[in-house]
Amino acid sequence: MTYVEGFVVAVPTANKEAYRKHAADAAPLFREFGATRMVECWGDDVPDGKVNDFRGAVQAKEDETVVFSWFEYPDRATRDAATEKMMSDPRMEAMGTNMPFDGSRMIYAGFDSILDESGTGTTGYVDGFVAPVPDANKGRYLSLAKMASDVFIEYGATRVVEAWGDDVPDGKVTDYNRAAHRKDGESVIYSWVEWPSKEARVAGWEKVMADERMTPEPAEDRPFDGMRMIYGGFEPIVQA
Repeated sequence: MTYVEGFVVAVPTANKEAYRKHAADAAPLFREFGATRMVECWGDDVPDGKVNDFRGAVQAKEDETVVFSWFEYPDRATRDAATEKMMSDPRMEAMGTNMPFDGSRMIYAGFDSILDESGTGTTGYVDGFVAPVPDANKGRYLSLAKMASDVFIEYGATRVVEAWGDDVPDGKVTDYNRAAHRKDGESVIYSWVEWPSKEARVAGWEKVMADERMTPEPAEDRPFDGMRMIYGGFEPIVQA
């Protein structure tokens, strides 16, 4: 299945166009290095959480917007080879000297997809999620994710991807482990739901939340701690 490199970053809101151009200019290089798809999404509906949230994950300031983005690769070997090429390519080095955001607060990691379900239509809006899941509950989590994926697609989603933490480094300032308040014996999941538009997403979620299949289990019966899941709605600004 697809190997995912997932990123979350805080970008000065005033730099939106500069960031979009920076990402769009880099996209052909990433494709050259082996990525099969690259998507950059600008924060649109990113709520504050009681325990953690996307803004806290990257220490976003008041004048910054959270970006949720990912690269897709055929497998980890292709991703690892691409990373080596990026680190040694002078074109990437030149682009890195003028980034329109604070790279020290960017969180990134490699994730192995465990579910990839497609509906019909194009991508016009994205719901992004990050959560910690006990390793012992991986099978139960996948079963729950498959059921939820079927519901999302039934109500208009164009794709649902769930990816399990595989190469999740500790960062000096921020990282996925801190973002999800990961405990020992847990892995971080990175997932998203694609919709044809924000309007379709709003209508779809209304139906999802009313569907009896999505009735929450008692907290003690759930395969992960939903209180530590972070989520938000994002508008794609680059797709390559």
